[in-house]
Amino acid sequence: MIGTGKVVELHYVLTDAKGKVLDRADKDAPFSYLHGGQQIVPGLESALIGLKVGDKKKVVVPPADGYGDVSNELRIEVKRSQFPPTAELQQGMQFQANGPEGQGMVFTVSKVEGDTVHIDGNHPLAGETLHFDVEVTAVRDATDEEKEHGHAHGPDGHGHHH
Repeated sequence: MIGTGKVVELHYVLTDAKGKVLDRADKDAPFSYLHGGQQIVPGLESALIGLKVGDKKKVVVPPADGYGDVSNELRIEVKRSQFPPTAELQQGMQFQANGPEGQGMVFTVSKVEGDTVHIDGNHPLAGETLHFDVEVTAVRDATDEEKEHGHAHGPDGHGHHH
């Protein structure tokens, strides 16, 4: 049964309020996470508690329990000169920079107007109500190493990005 300290494997389809598919994980590439490790949005994590292998559930996650509301403070205009001269800035391009508290944040270029670049530090899914259609495919106890690292490891041990 799903609870803190369990490694959970899911198949899911994530759609927005209009039914557009935003993300999916199926049998070819299931998604694993360590429950209680803050690896998935809080609204989904809390909805999965107590489910067992084979259970299916539709979960609707409002922005407050997902990626948050859109913050206008994270929509910023900067000068083109703040970027390297060789940077080819275009709409939709993402880059990492430090946010107000010095933390690493991902910004997306929303538009370029002459010498002004409009950037947005909101998560691309901020403000979205997330619709998850989930099937639980495996639940097991996390290993001590996984608990220590705070995330699930792949079947071959340490499944960091290859």
